Formats: sequence, structure tokens, C-alpha cells
Amino acid sequence: MSLLLIVIIGITALVSYKGFNDFNFFRKYEFHIGSIRAGEQIRMITSGFLHGDIMHLAFNMITLYFFAPYVLANLGDVYFLYVYFGSMIAGSLLTLYLHKNDYSYRAIGASGAVMGVIYSAILLNPNMTLGLYFIIPIPGYLFGIGYLLYSIYGMKAKRDNIGHTAHFGGAIGGYLITLMREPALLQTNTKMVILLTIPIIVLFYMNKTNKL
Repeated sequence: MSLLLIVIIGITALVSYKGFNDFNFFRKYEFHIGSIRAGEQIRMITSGFLHGDIMHLAFNMITLYFFAPYVLANLGDVYFLYVYFGSMIAGSLLTLYLHKNDYSYRAIGASGAVMGVIYSAILLNPNMTLGLYFIIPIPGYLFGIGYLLYSIYGMKAKRDNIGHTAHFGGAIGGYLITLMREPALLQTNTKMVILLTIPIIVLFYMNKTNKL
């Protein structure tokens, strides 16, 4: 495993653990529309290191563990950081845009950054296969698209504090950063480039038609 990946997972785990046990710390660094619009933009990044519980943290970090090596192997450490933090910020920006008038909106999680890594990895390795529950083989692109469809459900249900909207911003960030770095993918992997845009288009259509 890459040292860079270990550091990111380690810092995220430590910050999340601190948040589990310190409510004031959690509230100070979570994504909160009212605080961000009041000038605390740092929350757009710090919220990406907080998680709601151990399962939320584990799911994101395990997913990152599976997908990150593909991005690191193809783009290197520097561009992996661009993808990870660029996607995190893109997720926060989209969340801010879609919820800008809901001053009480709160969210946490590395999901935006992880989703960007997922999209980047799938673009770079369209034939990748994952082990669902470590047993059932599933194409990576199905996992990525399924993850986003689940996010639409989470956005509609509004039953948790997870930043489902950030998943889409993260996907867009990882998608665009990877294509800017490897524009040849538009020709060599055209079908996957098109396929991965479908859930993103669905999101914006649902938002435009007030179905979210």
C-alpha cells in the first residue's frame, strides 16, 4: 500500500475518532451552510475528515483502499492528491450550491473525495472487477454508478447526516481532473466516459424538476 494512502486513511481515522468523542469539535468542523456562508470556508475541507460513526468511516476508507491503487499507479502521487482533494472541494461546492438557502444544512464524510477516486479509477481501468462483500465479483463501473444511485435515494430520504450531495460533486471532480490529465481517454474509453455521465445527468435533471 502507498505511504500516501496510509497517511490519508490514518489522518481521516484519527480526526473521525476525535469527532466521535468530542461533540464541540464535531460541530466546529462539520459542513454547515450557515457557518460557511458566514465565512468559515475551511469547513468545506475539514468536514471531509469527519464521519458519523465507525461504519460510515469504515465504508469510505475500505472503498478508498480498493480504488486508490488504480489512480496512484496510473497518475502518481501528485495527481492522486489533485483527484482526492479536488473531488472533496467539488463535492462541497456542489452541496453549497444545491443547499445554499438551507442555512441549517449539515453534512460530513469523505464520500465526495472517495467518489472522485472511484470515478477516476473506473475511467483509467474500465475492466476492473471488485469483490462485493469480498466474494461476489462485480464490475467496478456498476459499483460506481450504484453508489451514485444510492446517493440520490439518500438525498431524497434526508434521513441521515451523510453528505450524499457531495458524492455527485466528487464524481464530477474526479471525472474532470482525470480527463484533463488523460484526455486520450475520450477516444480510448469513449463508452465508459459516456456511461459515467448518466447518473450525474439524472441528478441535475431531478434537481431542475424539483424531484429531489
